Amino acid sequence: MGSNRYLIALGSNVRHHRHGRPDHVLRRAVDKLESEGLSIEFVSGIYVSAPLGPSRRCYANNAAVLGTHLEPEELLDLLHDIECQFGKRRGGQRWSARVLDLDIVLWDRGIYAANGLIVPHPQFRLRDFVLRPSLEVAADWRDPLTGLTIRQLHARLTRPRAAPR
Repeated sequence: MGSNRYLIALGSNVRHHRHGRPDHVLRRAVDKLESEGLSIEFVSGIYVSAPLGPSRRCYANNAAVLGTHLEPEELLDLLHDIECQFGKRRGGQRWSARVLDLDIVLWDRGIYAANGLIVPHPQFRLRDFVLRPSLEVAADWRDPLTGLTIRQLHARLTRPRAAPR
């Protein structure tokens, strides 16, 4: 197995009994990723975003670029284990409040789809809360489906739109 690089999105909108506020949860999650043997290359600042779906709590979001020998499904399993260690239960309501959410956004080897895992993340192009922190750490990474960089995707998402006539 060779070395892989991934762009990971992190999010939290629930206090943790030990780690505290969502922004502290994200910092501890990055520490946990590193303690699990992942090489943390870059970590963005933390941004606050409005919730999607039924949750009413704002999210703290950031992004990290990491290196590992793990293949996508192995990394996903590890991310799920870490989420569970922070109190996430699998099978909960989609977009509900959560202590920690870890998603694989991009992989330096391109496209991956198997066993329910799809990389690039299917919705990342439409989510400012993923693209904005990703600009700090992976602005020139390309979406293998569109060929656009994170910078270009963010510009398209956030550009002012002309009012309908």
